[in-house]
Amino acid sequence: MISLRFQPSTAGVLSASVSRAGFIKRCGFTKPGKTGRFGTMAMAMAMAASPLEICVKASITTPNKLGDCPFCQRVLLTMEEKHVPYDMKMVDLSNKPEWFLKISPEGKVPVVKFDEKWVPDSDVITQALEEKYPEPPLATPPEKASVGSKIFSTFIGFLKSKDQGDGTEQALLDELSTFNDYIKENGPFINGEKISAADLSLAPKLYHMKIALGHYKNWSVPDSLSFVKSYMENVFSRESFANTRAETEDVIAGWRPKVMG
Repeated sequence: MISLRFQPSTAGVLSASVSRAGFIKRCGFTKPGKTGRFGTMAMAMAMAASPLEICVKASITTPNKLGDCPFCQRVLLTMEEKHVPYDMKMVDLSNKPEWFLKISPEGKVPVVKFDEKWVPDSDVITQALEEKYPEPPLATPPEKASVGSKIFSTFIGFLKSKDQGDGTEQALLDELSTFNDYIKENGPFINGEKISAADLSLAPKLYHMKIALGHYKNWSVPDSLSFVKSYMENVFSRESFANTRAETEDVIAGWRPKVMG
């Protein structure tokens, strides 16, 4: 088992780099931001806490690297944006070890250890993170939480399609067009000026869409959907995303069975 420990960078905090016995602590420095006294105190408390243990999919192409699970990335993004330190345990899902099956009987990732209890499901985990680490707040208002939620399923339908005329591409374009119009009127993020949980759920899926469709279909988001493209650039360029994204080769390999099956 490979275990990687990360300390997300936070306002005005400099951390040292440690590499010993399979543990790596990321170092980072950021300029003080407009978090306010209580926000800074909350981040400092989160930084001082023991790292949360999280089991994630391991890369199948590069040793000791994060794999291509968008649901794992969603949880890691939430931890990064909330400046919560975490200890990432890489799991080979093609050869699941016994220790992992004991804490995740269904063999699924992500699972996170909260107060000595292993919790599965990215929906449940991110809600628990919001409650346990309320600063900065990432909750998306209920009326906005489902914005863009149909893009992922229509992307998969188009990716798996063998018939150019079956309407799957148009179904994806329709969802992207709806999202484009929404961001145009309400952006730059789903909840307006600040990133929220809905963005952290959608962004990894858009990343997979971009890579998989580009590779297997030679397809990309049309230039006419300029607000979708700018949205993707915005979220993909965040430090939290760069720290948690899968390698391109892993995303391609991960979708190969669905394309070839």
